[in-house]
Amino acid sequence: MSGALGLGAILFGATLMVGLFAGGPVAGLSPNEVMAVGTLGATALVMTAWTINDFRHRWIDGVRALLVWSVVFAALVSGYVRRDELALVLDRVIGEIDPGRTVTTDTGEVVVARRADGSFTLAGHINDKPAHFVFDTGASAVVLTAESAAASGFQPQTLNFVVPVATANGRTLAAPVTIDRIAIGPIVERRIKALVARPGVLRENLLGMTFLDRLASYEVRGNRLILRRPPSR
Repeated sequence: MSGALGLGAILFGATLMVGLFAGGPVAGLSPNEVMAVGTLGATALVMTAWTINDFRHRWIDGVRALLVWSVVFAALVSGYVRRDELALVLDRVIGEIDPGRTVTTDTGEVVVARRADGSFTLAGHINDKPAHFVFDTGASAVVLTAESAAASGFQPQTLNFVVPVATANGRTLAAPVTIDRIAIGPIVERRIKALVARPGVLRENLLGMTFLDRLASYEVRGNRLILRRPPSR
């Protein structure tokens, strides 16, 4: 039993090292796939050793161990086969538990998970003040709530509500402003044309096209929104 357990521990440790430090495919498999296959192999070794040991003591214990480990192994195999579906569910859960949480990849892409209602919320900063945005390609400009605008340094008495806009509640007027700085993770854009909504008209800031058009690209892939910053100017 100790030999199989030791081999299982070595296999698990090796796959963990591959997952953490491999810079590319290994034997045609991605690091994540190597970790999954290695974990299944290590589990099979432990399962076999444990079951054989129980059979040596009492056959009924061996049968019980065989049944338990068979269920565990079948669950792991099923999880691996359906890993893409599980990843989508996990993204939705993350989007609800921590809405707006962004992840920056090694290449500088900003990734955020979709929320259960289908929207993407991104945490960022407006003029160095924390703010949340809803990704909205239907908005021709960045649009701020009255509260967010005030927190970011725009004085209500200086705003001139002269720009007609259409909202879910009908047409209204918004005030044009220029935001000094918007940051979403490592993506920072300056001097961005935006609009400020009247109090009570808008509940969330909209990350519209005056910001999105400056990016190198953006795309929705599955349950994830990916923003790519423009080349250094």
